Amino acid sequence: MAAKAVTIAQQKGGAGKTTIAAQLAVAFARAGRRVGLLDIDPQGSLAAWYDIRKALVEETGGGITFVQASGWRLSTELERLKRDVDLVLIDSPPHAETEVRIAVRAADLILVPMQPSPMDLWATGPTLDMARKEKSPALMVFNRTPSRGKLVDAVRKKIKDSEVPVAQTVLGNRVAFAASMMEGKGVVESNPSHTATKEIKALADEIAGILGLD
Repeated sequence: MAAKAVTIAQQKGGAGKTTIAAQLAVAFARAGRRVGLLDIDPQGSLAAWYDIRKALVEETGGGITFVQASGWRLSTELERLKRDVDLVLIDSPPHAETEVRIAVRAADLILVPMQPSPMDLWATGPTLDMARKEKSPALMVFNRTPSRGKLVDAVRKKIKDSEVPVAQTVLGNRVAFAASMMEGKGVVESNPSHTATKEIKALADEIAGILGLD
């Protein structure tokens, strides 16, 4: 079966794209899948995490193949990566329309993370418009979500009214995610019993179901 590609995209910075990409990559790899990580963000945060991972965890990346690419190399590197793995996760920059458009066009699913706030909701517009133009299915996911409050329900209703699919899984505002990244790990490795681990595993399972990876 040809590898599937998931592009994590959101125009607003600070939505947690890189953290979600790394955490999902580890979750899928620990579930026995061959995972590719493609970093197209010039900031290179995912590359920095992967360097720590190779130095402190496993020189092989622990079942994760990492590639950093941009510009004209992007499509070539993506196709090459897809030949060697089961799933490619693409971490995209907030502002680089050409690269993001290529990544959105090539994806089987666009994962759009957002914090439950009006600013994040408004910022999803350009990404969702791009997904529609490229005929790429999108899934919004709440990230860094407070444990309580009516704002989540209010934002979820606004999204529902726009008929954009929203992930059942909600990622909480968990320090454990960031702490594991500091160690070059995913939370499923650093703290297997933590609530954050249950959340990221649930999101991975939800994505696998959508992509037919079960």
